Amino acid sequence: MCGIVGYIGQQDTKEILLNGLNKLEYRGYDSAGIAMLNEEGISLFKATGRIANLRKRVDNSISATMGIGHTRWATHGIPSGENAHPHMSASGRFVLVHNGVIENYVELKRELLADVSFVSETDTEVIVQLVEKFANEGMDTKTAFQRALQQLEGSYAIAMIDREDSENLYVAKNKSPLLLGVGAGFHVVASDAMATLQLTDMYIEIHDKEMVLLSKDHAVIEKLDGTPVNRDTFQVTIDASEMEKGTYDHFMLKEIDEQPLVMRKIIEAYENEQNQLVLPPEILSATTGCDRIYIIACGTSYHAGLVGKQLLEKLAQVSVEVHVASEFSYNMPLLSGKPLFIFISQSGETADSRSVLVKVKEMGFPALTLTNVPGSTLSREADYTLNLHAGPEIAVASTKAYTAQIAVLAILAATTAKAKGIQTDFDLVQELAIVANAMEVLTQQKETIEELAHAYLDTTRNAFFIGRSADYFVCLEGALKLKEISYIQAEGFAGGELKHGTIALIEEGTPVIALDTQAGVHGAIRGNVQEVVARGANALVVSMQGLELDEDAFVLPHVHELLTPLISVVPLQLLAYYAALHSDCDVDKPRNLAKSVTVE
Repeated sequence: MCGIVGYIGQQDTKEILLNGLNKLEYRGYDSAGIAMLNEEGISLFKATGRIANLRKRVDNSISATMGIGHTRWATHGIPSGENAHPHMSASGRFVLVHNGVIENYVELKRELLADVSFVSETDTEVIVQLVEKFANEGMDTKTAFQRALQQLEGSYAIAMIDREDSENLYVAKNKSPLLLGVGAGFHVVASDAMATLQLTDMYIEIHDKEMVLLSKDHAVIEKLDGTPVNRDTFQVTIDASEMEKGTYDHFMLKEIDEQPLVMRKIIEAYENEQNQLVLPPEILSATTGCDRIYIIACGTSYHAGLVGKQLLEKLAQVSVEVHVASEFSYNMPLLSGKPLFIFISQSGETADSRSVLVKVKEMGFPALTLTNVPGSTLSREADYTLNLHAGPEIAVASTKAYTAQIAVLAILAATTAKAKGIQTDFDLVQELAIVANAMEVLTQQKETIEELAHAYLDTTRNAFFIGRSADYFVCLEGALKLKEISYIQAEGFAGGELKHGTIALIEEGTPVIALDTQAGVHGAIRGNVQEVVARGANALVVSMQGLELDEDAFVLPHVHELLTPLISVVPLQLLAYYAALHSDCDVDKPRNLAKSVTVE
């Protein structure tokens, strides 16, 4: 959460920073700011809210070839001008931007900075004041920066400017994502390569507890103890057009529509010349050699993991547990003897999941990451990676990454089953192709789904989603989508659980969205629908072709029962989209949320 962009080179940095922050705004949009250094000193501009507000405040007459920028998702202190980044030291000599959380900032203020008057409520300001303290004690800037970093506990990605040094940009990283971009006569630094792809596609990874001295021509990387580091560049291959909305009003709608294409990309990526799905042998060795799989994830990825558990257990006959990363990290259960950990993350930077991965690696257990961002932290630090091939996902509410996660988990389950000699009753390549076609049919029914959103959700403040078996997992995701972008309080429940307490909340007109795609629980979920209707609920039933009744609101094209979560979620995504649209909510950037959750 939060986004950093920085530049040192020969071009005017102002538009580079502002355009880069626009690309990173999905990571936080409580406030934003930039700082630029030229021969007249540091020029600092901040604004609450969106990058557009910041752009209005920037003095266009200022020209500079070094600068840093930041878009904030608030952790310490309310969104305000004082708490917005960049933060400046007491004398105005140093200015920096920071992502992450400094866990010992209160102690540092009390023990080392008691005589400093702080402007903000943030943990970040402690860093810049520490640098100035050590510089005032006679240290050069590099040493003062290094010394300050050595005091910090927690996570950080930092870019800093020294008013008295126009030749260098100071950079550091620990646990929070940060990349160096390399070009002819310039360097950039960014939380995500998308921010600076218009300048370069060549990047260098920064690892944890490393600091970098950046000039326009050189990047000097060192560990915090001063040990030099040499690391090669790598190329980022992202189609820049995928990061634009094109003719769409919102990224979310574009990304919903891209799901059929993503299914086909996944098939192509994991299919060999004989039209068989294949995975690297070392991954299959890990899945066939373990006695239990632990899926670790958060939010939407956790919901995909629940579907993945069912696929892996039913197809590959391996025991699977699914855990919320933020809980697992602090309350680890009793583990089996030969576990395999699977981490699911759209960004590959999820801090809660990485916290678990660090502990897992310390314990010597193998780890596999499923992510949409090759080269991300979770990908880099795990033993194995499977790419989601979904392309950049910009909207905060995940859609195509969710279905990509399920599709790749299905491939993992099917190939593991084959490696174990287990016969399955269907051709997954063919079935995923059918899913892609069904998704295409569904995305063409937007008018119908918008009418349903209008009829069921436009005037409500709460809604319930019910399903059984795999439908229950999809209901959790459908409820999350609705509440995160429309702010309608929504919950997903196993259909049979309503009568154990929650049915007390059902009253006249309460929307209840029910899924019926699983033949084995068809009768049971229909009974649950009747239970809520008898209490006055306004029931919207989404059923699978072959299980539908005349009164059902929406019927899905038929796909293999194990893969129904890939298509039943599509109308729920669209219901959430139109509910938010009808309420004039910011669909792509819902309040209080950010795309890449890089703090615990």
